[in-house]
Amino acid sequence: MAIVSFTLSFIVARTFTYFFPNVVLVSGELHIHHFWFGIILLATGGWLGINYDDNEIDIVAAILYGVGGGLVADEVGLLLTFGNYESGLTWTFMVALFSFIFSVFLFSRYKKVIVEELHDFVSSKASLYLGVFIAAVSIAFIAEANNLLITVLSAVFAVVSIVIVLAFLIHRTYEQHKKKRLKR
Repeated sequence: MAIVSFTLSFIVARTFTYFFPNVVLVSGELHIHHFWFGIILLATGGWLGINYDDNEIDIVAAILYGVGGGLVADEVGLLLTFGNYESGLTWTFMVALFSFIFSVFLFSRYKKVIVEELHDFVSSKASLYLGVFIAAVSIAFIAEANNLLITVLSAVFAVVSIVIVLAFLIHRTYEQHKKKRLKR
């Protein structure tokens, strides 16, 4: 229920502010964004979910928590840019968030298959070759780029490539020791 109410409240808030950008709550000199209502709903939903052991209250808590999260998420661009409500950061945040949620869901559902595939990959020479390739390309970008984002991403890929190569070497060493023990 939380993810459904999160998604729907984000869509409603984004749609409302798109069609009615000048409808705002102003109190004195304060412009009160729906971010604040989102925080109140997050706190209320979280409090209900923690303090009551009842299925119906848990559903209400999940709905309130989801709606609060959707209202806060709609304001991400505004919060991160200190005033640019039209920032593309909000959509980037939502894509990243849903990608993470679906990745966790898929991993939890297919964990056994993923682990088997990962083991097969690490035990093949293809992982060594891929790791060396990614390292070489990443190091070239680190040496060449003047852009901080490209340098950081390249460094992350370089670390990933090192992990891949190390996983292959560790697996290979383990298998060699295992064969030696079996011969004895």
